[in-house]
Amino acid sequence: MNKPLPARLAELERLLIQQAEELRQKDTQLRLIEETEAFLRTALARAEEKVEEGEREIERLRAQLEKLRRMLFGTRSEKLRRQVEEAEALLKQQENESDRKSGRETDPQVPRQLRQSRHRRPFPEHLPREINRLEPAETCCPECGGELEFLGEVSAEQLELLTSAMKVIRTVRVKKTCTKCDCIVEAPAPSRPIERGIAGPGLLARVMTAKFCEHTPLYRLSEILERQHGVVLSRVLLSNWVDA
Repeated sequence: MNKPLPARLAELERLLIQQAEELRQKDTQLRLIEETEAFLRTALARAEEKVEEGEREIERLRAQLEKLRRMLFGTRSEKLRRQVEEAEALLKQQENESDRKSGRETDPQVPRQLRQSRHRRPFPEHLPREINRLEPAETCCPECGGELEFLGEVSAEQLELLTSAMKVIRTVRVKKTCTKCDCIVEAPAPSRPIERGIAGPGLLARVMTAKFCEHTPLYRLSEILERQHGVVLSRVLLSNWVDA
């Protein structure tokens, strides 16, 4: 037997109120998830920045240590020998601190280069490479005028999107050291659309166009880029680019 109309209306009103409450709860949960995700992204960016600073300090200490070792070669200076030992100890301390902050394992039986690395996954080998080699602006030591000799290189890769393909742009910054004093010079790093980011201007423009003009979900864009170019760019990484 059908319920009277007032009873049916009351039942319908109760269901509407229940659905509205469920939607409100889901909306609250969604906002909490978004706020948590934003907080974690910020915390991760700060942590990565600290680790990057530590890695730069390690590179500086390595260059200084290599310089001291070359100076020590062929000499019996006890003072210089102590400087080398102090530099080695400081480098070891800095490497351990970097391992601790980045979450790498610190098993003393495992060489540092074989431990879990925080660095990004290497770009696929099938992508074409374009190498830009940058020389320091200084032609002689800016401190004493001495002759500069090759010391090492600092390289960083950037992923760029062409009209129909991707390529990797490797920027190599040459470092030189003075043959008379401890001065070290290197070419300045070129600017990037996102500081320390791997996205080139063309790739970043493609992501923005897909997100805001074509309304493509980032997880789907990640799948498209992997399928078309063989490059794994996670949804979280693409989201960080969009929010940068």
